[in-house]
Amino acid sequence: MVRARGARRGFATEAGVVIALDRIDLDITRGSFTAVMGPSGSGKSTLLHVLAGLEALDAGSVSVDDLELTGLRDTALTRVRRDRIGFVFQSFNLLPMLTAEQNILLPLELAGQRADPAWRDTVVQGLGLADRLRHLPSQLSGGQVQRVAIARALIGSPAVIFADEPTGNLDSRTTGEVLELLRRCVDEYGQTVVMVTHEREAAERADRILTLSDGRIARDESGPFAAAAAEATQP
Repeated sequence: MVRARGARRGFATEAGVVIALDRIDLDITRGSFTAVMGPSGSGKSTLLHVLAGLEALDAGSVSVDDLELTGLRDTALTRVRRDRIGFVFQSFNLLPMLTAEQNILLPLELAGQRADPAWRDTVVQGLGLADRLRHLPSQLSGGQVQRVAIARALIGSPAVIFADEPTGNLDSRTTGEVLELLRRCVDEYGQTVVMVTHEREAAERADRILTLSDGRIARDESGPFAAAAAEATQP
């Protein structure tokens, strides 16, 4: 579903060039939940952004759903992000003057498309938003706002959903709800989810945990969830 080969990304600073990603090779399979961890400056957010086509690489390549992103012109890249990629931002990025429903449907409207009624109902009801669609973001709780952001990412049935610290500003109860929703996106809706987090407990909801250090993958392990699922399928 997502592939990186020799992915390299650096940033110029007063002290010189800082390498955020150092020749990373990575494959993420369809229908999986991957968590990316690491200390500040390890490159985890940069990795998420280059995989989602939000930042360009200095060297190497990235493909999503068998489509090479590297070298695409801006118009083509915008189309790919719109049609194949869902992104859940840490700051939610909802438009305050639009209702929850309008925020959810906005990506499709910008693309000149209509939501499939059955899928729209599945997403709205599955995320517990049916009675909040007419509310503005300011009238919603933090967890409800995050649900709207996830619904917006899901509504176009993207190939992959990227989530950047989706629980970073939430209380423990709402954090659990959001992680459960992301887990359901994989288990019930067949989505591919890649999540950046600094919380080990959150990462353990994933099938796979990548730990970055100095722009490289320092550790690649199966999450407890994946291990338990594998044991359950053994005769």
